[in-house]
Parts: sequence; C-alpha cells; structure tokens
Amino acid sequence: MNRSGSTTISAELGLRLVVPQQTIVPLVASMYYSGSDPYAVRMAFHVGTDEPVEWIFARDLLAAGIESRHGEGDVLVWPSPVSCAETDDLDVIGSADVSGTVLNIELSSPFGQAHFEAPAQAMSAFLQRTYQIVPAGQESGFIDIETELNDLLRSA
Repeated sequence: MNRSGSTTISAELGLRLVVPQQTIVPLVASMYYSGSDPYAVRMAFHVGTDEPVEWIFARDLLAAGIESRHGEGDVLVWPSPVSCAETDDLDVIGSADVSGTVLNIELSSPFGQAHFEAPAQAMSAFLQRTYQIVPAGQESGFIDIETELNDLLRSA
C-alpha cells in the first residue's frame, strides 16, 4: 500500500438547497477524502439536525459532473450556468476554469429527494487536492486488498 493512503483532506463548502417553490436555502456541507478509500468522496450535509446527513460519492462522478451530466439512479450531477449576482453569494475556494457555473447534485432515497447547487470552482479545487494524494487512474495502488478482504470476511 502506498504511504499516501493514510492522508485525509477535508473542506467546507457552501451549498444551496433548491426546494420545489424555487426557494433557495443556504447550508454547509463538509467534504472528506482519504487515500485509504481512494475512489470515494464523503459529503456530510449539515441540515439542522443533530447529526449531519452523509452521502458517499464516486470521486470520478463528481469530477465528470463538472463537465457534463453524469450519474444514474440515486445520484445525478451536472453543471449549469449561474448569474453574476448569484456568484457573489457563493463562497469559493481555490481556482479552476469553471467560474460562472454551479455543480447540481440531485440525490434520491426512499426518504425523499433533494437538489443542491454547489460552486463548481470550489468542488474542482477540492478534487484537485484529492488528485495530489491519489492521482486519477492510480486508485487501485492505494487499496490494501488484504485488509479489505479481512473486513469483508469479518462482517459476513
């Protein structure tokens, strides 16, 4: 296993929850990436309850969604333009060539559906940080297969 596998990064991201009446509700999500789980990005949505609601996304899905519509089933992501006035309200970290766009994240579960807008520039900056830990296409070199198998056998 590669030494970088134990590295974890996190960031807070200002999101907007879009509700059916076209009302926008601002909220914060915490994003986490660990080299020991190189294919996944965890996102904890702070929605006013005691415990945040956590979803796990494929890192490749989030990266692809910045460019075009991706996903199926429970998770869909796609870019869309944002007006200049709306851009001023978004808390953007880092820099990337996606200014003026938002990353739409639509989540479905048996409990309901939610549509979030995230600043695409901030998401891109976070993803760039993850690629410094585990470069794209090299994820399999960061997985400890023996530990993963032991965990699976233990829970069976």
